[in-house]
Amino acid sequence: MRLFVASLVTVFGLVSQSSVANPQSAVFSSDFESNNQHFNILSGCQISREVARLGQGGLLCERGNASLISRYPVSELGLLELWVKPLSNQTSYRINILTSPSVRVDSQWQQVGLIENAAGATDYLAHRISIDDPGRKFIRIDIESVNGQLALDDFVLDRILLDTALQKNEQKIISGILDQLKTNKNYDVQAESFRALGKNYAAQLDSQRQYLEYANAIYSSITFVLASSERNKMSNPMAYASFRTILADAKRVASPLQQARLNSMVKPFGDLVTATLTVVSAGTYAAFAEPFKSFLASTFDRSNYENADLNRKDRKFAEENGLKVYEKAETFLSELEKELLQVSTLDAELQLMLRNVEVFRKDLDKHLRDYLQHGGMARTQENYSKVMSKEESNRQQIAELVSNHVTNKAQGYLASENTTELVQYMLKTSEQLDGMQEFKERFNQITASAITFYDRFERSISPEQNPFTDPKDKAAWEQHAKKARTYIQQSKEGFSKAYM
Repeated sequence: MRLFVASLVTVFGLVSQSSVANPQSAVFSSDFESNNQHFNILSGCQISREVARLGQGGLLCERGNASLISRYPVSELGLLELWVKPLSNQTSYRINILTSPSVRVDSQWQQVGLIENAAGATDYLAHRISIDDPGRKFIRIDIESVNGQLALDDFVLDRILLDTALQKNEQKIISGILDQLKTNKNYDVQAESFRALGKNYAAQLDSQRQYLEYANAIYSSITFVLASSERNKMSNPMAYASFRTILADAKRVASPLQQARLNSMVKPFGDLVTATLTVVSAGTYAAFAEPFKSFLASTFDRSNYENADLNRKDRKFAEENGLKVYEKAETFLSELEKELLQVSTLDAELQLMLRNVEVFRKDLDKHLRDYLQHGGMARTQENYSKVMSKEESNRQQIAELVSNHVTNKAQGYLASENTTELVQYMLKTSEQLDGMQEFKERFNQITASAITFYDRFERSISPEQNPFTDPKDKAAWEQHAKKARTYIQQSKEGFSKAYM
């Protein structure tokens, strides 16, 4: 998983404009520090040092309902990012995002976003939604927490993205055309609107291409991590001195047949001779732990070592140390299981992300082909390849064809005074344009999952997560973790330098 950090940063390098909350482009942000508060807390919450995700403070909200309002109106509300942490695995929550041009008693508040999450996790979870309101509005956050308290931190609101602004402009163009049709006026104005519509429709091709490239990059990164995870090797028992000592003690009193069985049992973890460690899964551990303890119990049983061909020294060792070796193994495996639980949880998150990204890719691929077809292009691999081409000239060529088709199609209906067909064509075009909003929101969820994973990964290798009691084991874990922390820090610095 350590490799995922580098891959993730590489992917974020590609998607910084569309998926990363960037303080340089932020129009509003709050980390809920006591000296940096941009919200008025109306009810239900208070600043607390105990729930900070980063820094010195976070927002602690009680069970039930709570509400916040920004202290000043914010203009150009784009992508919102908010981190939320249930303080109990029984806690679910619902957060409404509302806006209003004023905060008078009789002000009308419009819902612009909704965050919902079922009970389960107790870590900070990133949520990302697109508001995309160009007006100057106050922001209200209504929080409903069920069965427990809730922590909030790191609220960031970015500017509206360029492609989103273009999409909204297209919607205005279509609305303007339909309004003109009602009065049958301004043929020339409508013709110009059709040209603008065709151009903007074609421009959306590049947005879809970029989202597909981003998704492909994330998919490849996750697949690579699942195949070769450095983080998983920290839960490999053969990485620790206690386990290697237990193996040596067991082999000392085991018969040749028992030694062969022991070698077979530990083979899935790697090779001690070549110091090669393999990735450990929860299934591998479950299939090993109890049989291994049973093996130790039988190996150090008096009936076994008394009948074995052992010298006096080894026989005495077995008699005096059998119980100690077993208890040491039991303690070590219990500690290792805690580490494996951390890794298994991270792996499960990666698997879920992988499935979500794959579904996203397939759905967006189909949408792009439908989009091309509406733009007059046959659903052929050749046309699809031109849209996805690395060569800008190829992309410009097909974009021009699509732009001309949309313009000419609409102008043809207008020239023939076929108002019914023109209206239907405008509505279908609008439907195609609006379809991208769904994919933007879904991609927001994918990137929210990615940065949540990134955060949890970093926390999983913090010093307080070291599960071992034996000094040598603690040192071995810390050595692995220190390398991972250094690598993560370098990645974060590179990320911050590029985007923050």
